[in-house]
Amino acid sequence: MMKRLKRFSLGVVALSFCGLSQATFAQEQADFQTWLAELKVEAKQKGYSDELIEKALTGLKPYPKAIKSDRAQPEFKRTFKRYSTKRLSEWRIKTGLKMKKEHKEMLEKVGKAYGVQPRFILAFWGLETNYGTFTGNNDIIRSLATLAYDKRRGPYFRKELFNALTILKEGHIELEDMKGSWSGAMGQGQFMPSSFLQLAQDFDGDGRKDIWHTHADVFASIANYLKHYGWNDQQTWGRQVTLPDNAKSLVEQVKQTTPEKGCRALRAHSDKLPLSQWNELGVRRLNNNDLPAVSLKATLTVPDGVSGDAFLTYGNFRTILRYNCANSYAITVGLLSDKLK
Repeated sequence: MMKRLKRFSLGVVALSFCGLSQATFAQEQADFQTWLAELKVEAKQKGYSDELIEKALTGLKPYPKAIKSDRAQPEFKRTFKRYSTKRLSEWRIKTGLKMKKEHKEMLEKVGKAYGVQPRFILAFWGLETNYGTFTGNNDIIRSLATLAYDKRRGPYFRKELFNALTILKEGHIELEDMKGSWSGAMGQGQFMPSSFLQLAQDFDGDGRKDIWHTHADVFASIANYLKHYGWNDQQTWGRQVTLPDNAKSLVEQVKQTTPEKGCRALRAHSDKLPLSQWNELGVRRLNNNDLPAVSLKATLTVPDGVSGDAFLTYGNFRTILRYNCANSYAITVGLLSDKLK
């Protein structure tokens, strides 16, 4: 119990180290080092070399920014409109069209190999790291160690920390180059270490899965991730729609009768209904034309309420949510892919 209380204290006070007394700050550092020493013992038991343990885990200090960011992720704290408007910038769209032309041959080759439309690969790449121009400068091992020590999701990040050590052990990246986001997501596709080990690809065949620098590996890894989680290249993600005048009562009418399994973001969706039924309910395309006459089911979601934007989402939308379980994120990926079509 005492150890758990100490771990919790870091999670709270790390949000504002500047507010700690010198004595409290020193105690927090000491507690972290005690925890880290125990982690090294476990790493040794798991078969990691003394050299790797010493190089990767010695001298680490808590990273307060990681804990602060974990509690304030923009996908959940901002309205959809604010989130999407910022990310669907003119720069991101124009740069995406430029990248589509510049990498046309490789994108088409990867898209054909994995059954994923190139515009979606581009959309993930653009949204995650601005087409590889900003992959994050955080020390992955330090971030993961801090989050593993923190109480909120400690067990999850502890596993990811060991996965990161495995990536180093396998030689895919050097420790000094293992940079990424505050959460431990890495490379131009922002893969967590577990996703890397399971789904990253060596598409250029050089013996390394280089999602940091090699476009072929970046594109193939994103595509393989989507393919693994059921992507269907014969469909799109969904579409923005207009609702009838009785929008409020319509949304109440189509509420889920049985909660959809999977990502918690799906709780904000309606029941699955055929497009023909949505037509009958008065839902239309943005230009007020009928919805496509295809045999396809969709759910309705209104992320900012019935007075805001409305969307019908298809099966591929669920796959996008496997990348990031937030409606704002998944819809924005879809909208960006439409701009790059």
